[in-house]
Amino acid sequence: MCNVCSVCIAFLMILLLGCGAGNKEGQFHPFVIPANFPPPSYRFKDNKITQAGFTLGRKLFYDPRLSRNNTISCGSCHIQSAAFTQHGHDVSHGIDDRLGTRNSPPIMNLAWSATLMWDGGISDLDLQPLAPISNHVEMDDNMENIIRKIRSDPEYPGLFKKAYRTDDITTTRVLKALSQFMLMCVSSHSKYDSVMRKEGGVTFNVDEQDGYFIYQQKCAACHAEPLFTDLSFRNIGLRVTAVKDPGRYAVTLKSSDRYKFRVPSLRNLAYTAPYMHDGRYLTITAVLNHYTDLVQLIRGIDPLLIRKGRPGITMTQEDKRKLVAFLNTLNDQQFVRDPLLSPQ
Repeated sequence: MCNVCSVCIAFLMILLLGCGAGNKEGQFHPFVIPANFPPPSYRFKDNKITQAGFTLGRKLFYDPRLSRNNTISCGSCHIQSAAFTQHGHDVSHGIDDRLGTRNSPPIMNLAWSATLMWDGGISDLDLQPLAPISNHVEMDDNMENIIRKIRSDPEYPGLFKKAYRTDDITTTRVLKALSQFMLMCVSSHSKYDSVMRKEGGVTFNVDEQDGYFIYQQKCAACHAEPLFTDLSFRNIGLRVTAVKDPGRYAVTLKSSDRYKFRVPSLRNLAYTAPYMHDGRYLTITAVLNHYTDLVQLIRGIDPLLIRKGRPGITMTQEDKRKLVAFLNTLNDQQFVRDPLLSPQ
Protein backbone atom coordinates (compact mmCIF):
# COMPACT_ATOMS: atom_id res chain seq x y z
CA MET A 1 0.00 0.00 0.00
CA CYS A 2 1.40 3.41 -0.93
CA ASN A 3 1.90 6.06 1.73
CA VAL A 4 -0.53 8.44 0.04
CA CYS A 5 -3.32 5.84 0.24
CA SER A 6 -2.49 5.06 3.86
CA VAL A 7 -2.64 8.72 4.82
CA CYS A 8 -6.00 9.07 3.08
CA ILE A 9 -7.38 6.05 4.90
CA ALA A 10 -6.09 7.36 8.23
CA PHE A 11 -7.73 10.74 7.58
CA LEU A 12 -11.02 9.06 6.73
CA MET A 13 -10.81 6.98 9.90
CA ILE A 14 -10.37 10.13 11.99
CA LEU A 15 -13.48 11.62 10.39
CA LEU A 16 -15.37 8.38 10.84
CA LEU A 17 -14.49 7.93 14.49
CA GLY A 18 -14.90 11.59 15.41
CA CYS A 19 -12.32 11.38 18.18
CA GLY A 20 -10.82 14.35 20.01
CA ALA A 21 -7.63 16.00 18.85
CA GLY A 22 -4.23 15.81 20.46
CA ASN A 23 -1.20 13.64 19.85
CA LYS A 24 1.04 14.22 22.86
CA GLU A 25 2.04 11.11 24.75
CA GLY A 26 -0.37 10.52 27.60
CA GLN A 27 -3.15 12.56 26.01
CA PHE A 28 -6.10 11.06 24.20
CA HIS A 29 -5.68 11.00 20.42
CA PRO A 30 -7.68 9.55 17.53
CA PHE A 31 -7.36 5.97 16.38
CA VAL A 32 -5.23 6.31 13.26
CA ILE A 33 -4.09 3.52 10.97
CA PRO A 34 -0.28 3.61 10.88
CA ALA A 35 0.95 4.46 7.39
CA ASN A 36 2.63 1.07 6.98
CA PHE A 37 -0.35 -0.97 8.27
CA PRO A 38 -3.25 -2.48 6.29
CA PRO A 39 -6.89 -1.51 6.93
CA PRO A 40 -8.19 -3.01 10.20
CA SER A 41 -10.79 -5.77 10.36
CA TYR A 42 -12.67 -4.45 13.41
CA ARG A 43 -16.14 -2.99 12.67
CA PHE A 44 -15.63 0.54 13.97
CA LYS A 45 -19.04 1.58 12.68
CA ASP A 46 -20.56 -0.56 15.45
CA ASN A 47 -18.44 0.96 18.20
CA LYS A 48 -17.17 4.46 17.51
CA ILE A 49 -14.17 5.30 19.69
CA THR A 50 -14.64 8.46 21.75
CA GLN A 51 -12.55 9.96 24.49
CA ALA A 52 -15.30 9.28 27.03
CA GLY A 53 -15.72 5.68 25.86
CA PHE A 54 -11.98 5.06 25.96
CA THR A 55 -11.68 6.59 29.44
CA LEU A 56 -14.48 4.36 30.70
CA GLY A 57 -12.89 1.33 29.07
CA ARG A 58 -9.53 2.06 30.66
CA LYS A 59 -11.09 2.29 34.13
CA LEU A 60 -12.92 -1.00 33.57
CA PHE A 61 -9.77 -2.68 32.24
CA TYR A 62 -7.89 -1.96 35.46
CA ASP A 63 -10.83 -2.55 37.84
CA PRO A 64 -10.40 -5.74 39.94
CA ARG A 65 -14.15 -5.78 40.60
CA LEU A 66 -14.51 -7.57 37.29
CA SER A 67 -13.50 -10.72 39.23
CA ARG A 68 -15.40 -12.72 41.84
CA ASN A 69 -13.40 -11.60 44.86
CA ASN A 70 -12.34 -8.19 43.52
CA THR A 71 -8.65 -9.09 43.20
CA ILE A 72 -8.07 -9.69 39.47
CA SER A 73 -8.46 -7.10 36.73
CA CYS A 74 -7.84 -7.46 33.01
CA GLY A 75 -4.63 -5.56 33.69
CA SER A 76 -3.49 -8.21 36.18
CA CYS A 77 -2.74 -10.67 33.39
CA HIS A 78 -2.13 -8.06 30.68
CA ILE A 79 0.52 -5.71 32.07
CA GLN A 80 1.49 -2.70 29.96
CA SER A 81 5.22 -2.86 30.73
CA ALA A 82 5.15 -6.44 29.39
CA ALA A 83 3.34 -5.36 26.20
CA PHE A 84 0.12 -6.39 27.94
CA THR A 85 1.22 -9.94 28.75
CA GLN A 86 1.83 -11.47 32.19
CA HIS A 87 5.60 -11.24 32.21
CA GLY A 88 7.52 -14.02 33.93
CA HIS A 89 4.63 -16.48 34.09
CA ASP A 90 4.62 -19.45 31.76
CA VAL A 91 0.84 -19.78 32.08
CA SER A 92 -1.67 -17.25 33.38
CA HIS A 93 -2.14 -16.80 37.12
CA GLY A 94 -5.72 -15.91 37.95
CA ILE A 95 -8.07 -15.70 40.90
CA ASP A 96 -6.89 -17.37 44.12
CA ASP A 97 -3.58 -17.81 42.25
CA ARG A 98 -5.14 -20.56 40.14
CA LEU A 99 -3.12 -21.59 37.12
CA GLY A 100 -4.39 -21.70 33.56
CA THR A 101 -2.92 -23.82 30.80
CA ARG A 102 -1.85 -21.08 28.38
CA ASN A 103 0.40 -18.05 28.35
CA SER A 104 -1.37 -14.68 28.45
CA PRO A 105 -1.32 -13.33 24.88
CA PRO A 106 -0.49 -9.65 24.31
CA ILE A 107 -3.22 -7.07 23.87
CA MET A 108 -1.72 -5.38 20.85
CA ASN A 109 -2.98 -4.38 17.41
CA LEU A 110 -6.25 -6.22 17.98
CA ALA A 111 -8.06 -4.04 15.45
CA TRP A 112 -6.39 -6.21 12.81
CA SER A 113 -7.35 -9.59 14.32
CA ALA A 114 -10.49 -11.22 12.96
CA THR A 115 -10.17 -14.03 15.53
CA LEU A 116 -8.81 -13.99 19.06
CA MET A 117 -7.23 -16.30 21.63
CA TRP A 118 -4.52 -18.89 21.03
CA ASP A 119 -7.04 -21.18 19.36
CA GLY A 120 -9.14 -18.54 17.58
CA GLY A 121 -12.17 -19.55 19.60
CA ILE A 122 -13.57 -16.00 19.71
CA SER A 123 -14.26 -13.94 16.61
CA ASP A 124 -15.63 -10.73 18.15
CA LEU A 125 -13.53 -8.42 20.31
CA ASP A 126 -16.70 -7.06 21.91
CA LEU A 127 -17.39 -10.53 23.32
CA GLN A 128 -13.84 -11.55 24.20
CA PRO A 129 -13.84 -10.29 27.84
CA LEU A 130 -16.65 -12.71 28.67
CA ALA A 131 -14.18 -15.60 28.35
CA PRO A 132 -11.74 -14.56 31.11
CA ILE A 133 -14.53 -13.09 33.25
CA SER A 134 -16.40 -16.40 33.36
CA ASN A 135 -13.39 -18.73 33.40
CA HIS A 136 -13.04 -20.30 36.85
CA VAL A 137 -9.23 -20.05 36.85
CA GLU A 138 -9.11 -16.46 35.60
CA MET A 139 -11.75 -14.08 37.02
CA ASP A 140 -14.50 -16.55 37.98
CA ASP A 141 -17.41 -14.12 37.89
CA ASN A 142 -20.48 -13.33 35.78
CA MET A 143 -21.77 -10.17 34.17
CA GLU A 144 -24.85 -9.96 36.37
CA ASN A 145 -22.69 -9.73 39.48
CA ILE A 146 -20.23 -7.36 37.83
CA ILE A 147 -22.99 -5.00 36.71
CA ARG A 148 -24.32 -4.97 40.28
CA LYS A 149 -20.88 -4.03 41.64
CA ILE A 150 -20.31 -1.34 39.03
CA ARG A 151 -23.71 0.23 39.64
CA SER A 152 -22.87 0.56 43.34
CA ASP A 153 -19.82 2.71 42.52
CA PRO A 154 -20.70 6.44 42.61
CA GLU A 155 -18.20 7.27 39.84
CA TYR A 156 -19.36 4.86 37.14
CA PRO A 157 -22.84 6.30 36.35
CA GLY A 158 -21.26 9.62 35.37
CA LEU A 159 -18.68 7.89 33.19
CA PHE A 160 -21.36 5.89 31.40
CA LYS A 161 -23.41 9.07 30.98
CA LYS A 162 -20.47 10.77 29.23
CA ALA A 163 -19.76 7.77 27.05
CA TYR A 164 -23.29 6.71 26.12
CA ARG A 165 -25.53 9.68 27.07
CA THR A 166 -27.22 7.47 29.63
CA ASP A 167 -26.22 6.27 33.07
CA ASP A 168 -27.88 2.91 32.44
CA ILE A 169 -25.06 0.40 32.91
CA THR A 170 -25.46 -2.69 30.73
CA THR A 171 -23.33 -5.64 29.70
CA THR A 172 -23.15 -4.44 26.09
CA ARG A 173 -21.88 -1.01 27.12
CA VAL A 174 -19.29 -2.48 29.48
CA LEU A 175 -17.94 -4.75 26.74
CA LYS A 176 -17.88 -2.06 24.06
CA ALA A 177 -16.01 0.31 26.39
CA LEU A 178 -13.42 -2.39 27.07
CA SER A 179 -13.04 -2.83 23.31
CA GLN A 180 -12.42 0.89 22.88
CA PHE A 181 -9.51 0.70 25.31
CA MET A 182 -8.05 -2.44 23.75
CA LEU A 183 -8.37 -1.07 20.22
CA MET A 184 -6.22 1.89 21.21
CA CYS A 185 -3.41 -0.47 22.25
CA VAL A 186 -1.63 0.00 18.93
CA SER A 187 2.07 -0.81 18.72
CA SER A 188 3.53 0.94 15.67
CA HIS A 189 6.46 3.03 16.90
CA SER A 190 9.38 0.60 16.77
CA LYS A 191 12.60 1.27 14.90
CA TYR A 192 11.33 -1.05 12.16
CA ASP A 193 8.27 1.16 11.70
CA SER A 194 10.41 4.28 11.46
CA VAL A 195 12.57 2.62 8.81
CA MET A 196 9.56 1.48 6.81
CA ARG A 197 7.94 4.91 7.00
CA LYS A 198 11.24 6.66 6.27
CA GLU A 199 10.95 8.78 9.41
CA GLY A 200 13.83 11.00 10.47
CA GLY A 201 16.40 9.26 8.32
CA VAL A 202 16.32 6.16 10.55
CA THR A 203 18.01 3.12 8.97
CA PHE A 204 18.97 -0.41 9.97
CA ASN A 205 22.58 -1.03 10.92
CA VAL A 206 24.49 -3.82 9.15
CA ASP A 207 23.45 -6.62 11.53
CA GLU A 208 19.82 -5.48 11.54
CA GLN A 209 19.74 -5.32 7.75
CA ASP A 210 21.29 -8.78 7.46
CA GLY A 211 18.83 -10.02 10.08
CA TYR A 212 15.95 -8.53 8.10
CA PHE A 213 17.04 -10.53 5.08
CA ILE A 214 17.24 -13.72 7.18
CA TYR A 215 13.79 -13.00 8.59
CA GLN A 216 12.41 -12.61 5.05
CA GLN A 217 13.91 -15.93 4.04
CA LYS A 218 13.20 -17.97 7.18
CA CYS A 219 10.26 -16.41 9.06
CA ALA A 220 8.12 -14.15 6.90
CA ALA A 221 5.93 -16.91 5.47
CA CYS A 222 4.16 -17.13 8.85
CA HIS A 223 5.19 -13.92 10.62
CA ALA A 224 4.16 -11.58 7.82
CA GLU A 225 4.88 -7.86 7.85
CA PRO A 226 3.82 -5.42 9.17
CA LEU A 227 1.91 -7.15 11.98
CA PHE A 228 4.52 -9.91 12.00
CA THR A 229 1.84 -12.58 12.02
CA ASP A 230 -0.35 -13.87 9.23
CA LEU A 231 -3.02 -14.54 11.90
CA SER A 232 -3.13 -18.21 10.90
CA PHE A 233 -3.00 -21.31 13.12
CA ARG A 234 -0.11 -23.72 12.72
CA ASN A 235 1.41 -26.84 14.22
CA ILE A 236 5.10 -26.04 14.68
CA GLY A 237 6.21 -29.42 16.01
CA LEU A 238 6.24 -28.62 19.71
CA ARG A 239 6.71 -31.56 22.03
CA VAL A 240 3.30 -32.50 23.42
CA THR A 241 3.24 -31.99 27.19
CA ALA A 242 1.20 -33.76 29.87
CA VAL A 243 -1.48 -31.06 29.48
CA LYS A 244 -2.11 -32.28 25.91
CA ASP A 245 -3.62 -28.96 24.88
CA PRO A 246 -5.29 -29.75 21.52
CA GLY A 247 -5.09 -26.15 20.29
CA ARG A 248 -7.46 -25.15 17.51
CA TYR A 249 -8.91 -28.65 17.40
CA ALA A 250 -10.96 -27.76 20.51
CA VAL A 251 -12.72 -25.10 18.41
CA THR A 252 -13.14 -26.80 15.03
CA LEU A 253 -13.05 -30.51 15.98
CA LYS A 254 -11.08 -31.07 12.79
CA SER A 255 -8.31 -33.61 13.28
CA SER A 256 -6.08 -31.54 11.00
CA ASP A 257 -6.24 -28.69 13.55
CA ARG A 258 -4.88 -30.70 16.45
CA TYR A 259 -1.93 -28.91 18.12
CA LYS A 260 -2.32 -25.84 15.92
CA PHE A 261 -2.03 -22.50 17.67
CA ARG A 262 -2.17 -18.90 16.52
CA VAL A 263 1.00 -17.53 14.95
CA PRO A 264 2.02 -14.85 17.46
CA SER A 265 3.39 -11.48 16.46
CA LEU A 266 7.15 -10.97 16.65
CA ARG A 267 6.62 -7.42 17.88
CA ASN A 268 7.81 -6.51 21.38
CA LEU A 269 9.56 -9.81 22.10
CA ALA A 270 11.86 -7.99 24.52
CA TYR A 271 8.87 -7.53 26.84
CA THR A 272 6.72 -10.63 26.35
CA ALA A 273 8.82 -13.57 27.59
CA PRO A 274 8.23 -16.43 28.09
CA TYR A 275 7.21 -17.64 24.64
CA MET A 276 4.87 -20.13 22.93
CA HIS A 277 1.25 -20.82 23.88
CA ASP A 278 2.34 -22.43 27.15
CA GLY A 279 5.35 -20.23 27.91
CA ARG A 280 7.76 -23.15 27.65
CA TYR A 281 10.69 -21.12 26.29
CA LEU A 282 12.21 -18.39 28.42
CA THR A 283 14.40 -16.72 25.80
CA ILE A 284 14.37 -15.85 22.11
CA THR A 285 17.48 -17.99 21.73
CA ALA A 286 15.56 -20.99 23.05
CA VAL A 287 12.80 -20.33 20.51
CA LEU A 288 15.29 -20.22 17.64
CA ASN A 289 16.92 -23.40 18.92
CA HIS A 290 13.52 -25.06 18.77
CA TYR A 291 13.19 -24.25 15.09
CA THR A 292 16.69 -25.44 14.23
CA ASP A 293 17.04 -28.47 16.49
CA LEU A 294 13.89 -29.46 18.39
CA VAL A 295 11.00 -29.53 15.91
CA GLN A 296 9.11 -32.81 16.38
CA LEU A 297 8.00 -34.67 13.29
CA ILE A 298 4.42 -35.13 14.49
CA ARG A 299 1.18 -35.56 12.60
CA GLY A 300 -0.14 -32.25 11.25
CA ILE A 301 3.16 -30.41 11.42
CA ASP A 302 3.23 -27.39 9.15
CA PRO A 303 4.80 -28.34 5.80
CA LEU A 304 6.89 -25.15 5.88
CA LEU A 305 8.89 -26.80 8.65
CA ILE A 306 9.78 -29.85 6.58
CA ARG A 307 12.83 -29.53 4.35
CA LYS A 308 14.08 -32.54 2.40
CA GLY A 309 12.10 -34.84 4.66
CA ARG A 310 13.60 -33.45 7.85
CA PRO A 311 11.92 -31.13 10.35
CA GLY A 312 13.28 -27.71 11.22
CA ILE A 313 14.81 -24.57 9.74
CA THR A 314 18.48 -24.30 8.88
CA MET A 315 20.26 -21.39 10.56
CA THR A 316 23.83 -20.90 11.73
CA GLN A 317 24.68 -19.27 15.04
CA GLU A 318 25.64 -16.15 13.11
CA ASP A 319 22.26 -16.21 11.37
CA LYS A 320 20.55 -16.38 14.75
CA ARG A 321 22.61 -13.49 16.14
CA LYS A 322 21.71 -11.28 13.21
CA LEU A 323 18.09 -12.35 13.28
CA VAL A 324 17.87 -11.35 16.94
CA ALA A 325 19.37 -7.98 16.02
CA PHE A 326 16.52 -7.45 13.58
CA LEU A 327 13.88 -8.72 16.02
CA ASN A 328 15.06 -6.10 18.50
CA THR A 329 14.03 -3.40 16.00
CA LEU A 330 10.43 -4.53 16.55
CA ASN A 331 10.40 -3.46 20.20
CA ASP A 332 8.22 -0.41 20.86
CA GLN A 333 9.22 1.49 24.01
CA GLN A 334 6.56 4.12 23.46
CA PHE A 335 3.85 1.45 23.54
CA VAL A 336 4.90 -0.07 26.86
CA ARG A 337 5.40 3.34 28.52
CA ASP A 338 2.56 5.45 27.13
CA PRO A 339 0.69 6.99 30.11
CA LEU A 340 -2.49 7.00 28.02
CA LEU A 341 -2.65 3.21 28.37
CA SER A 342 -1.66 3.12 32.04
CA PRO A 343 -3.94 3.03 35.10
CA GLN A 344 -5.10 6.55 35.92
